[in-house]
Amino acid sequence: MSDRRNGVPTTVTSIPLVDPHAPKADPSIGDLVKDATAQVSTLVRAEVELAKAEITRDVKKGLTGSVFFILALVVLFYSTFFFFFFLAELLDTWIWTWAAYLIVFGIMLVVTAIFALLGYLKVRRIRGPKQTIESVKELPEALTPGHDKAKALESADGGKPASTADPSGW
Repeated sequence: MSDRRNGVPTTVTSIPLVDPHAPKADPSIGDLVKDATAQVSTLVRAEVELAKAEITRDVKKGLTGSVFFILALVVLFYSTFFFFFFLAELLDTWIWTWAAYLIVFGIMLVVTAIFALLGYLKVRRIRGPKQTIESVKELPEALTPGHDKAKALESADGGKPASTADPSGW
């Protein structure tokens, strides 16, 4: 109940004289199981967090390494430009300049055609997820009650599905 004049309650709430979080002197088996479960749960969460931190660190290192590999490939790509000029200038010492550059261009076209053919042959072999498509097609049958009994009777009768009187399969 509160005093209407100043809004201060007339009763004082009690202050606990013991720590509610302090362990009991003689805990019951239920308390021990509860504490063990809480500690195992905390341990598992800590292990999961540690694994996340380690995986994140390793992924960052992997990404940094892959960036360096990509940069190396870009430099290699641009350096091939100079190699083909070198090759044309080398051929220029024995034949006309225009013929040397034409030969280098022809070599580049042939190498491009070979790589394009190899890429086409690899891509042509892609057939899609056949096993996944087959298993998805079997889902409606698997969700039908009694499908396993019908298959067992089918294999026992030599391929004919036996009709059962009870459609639930029991």
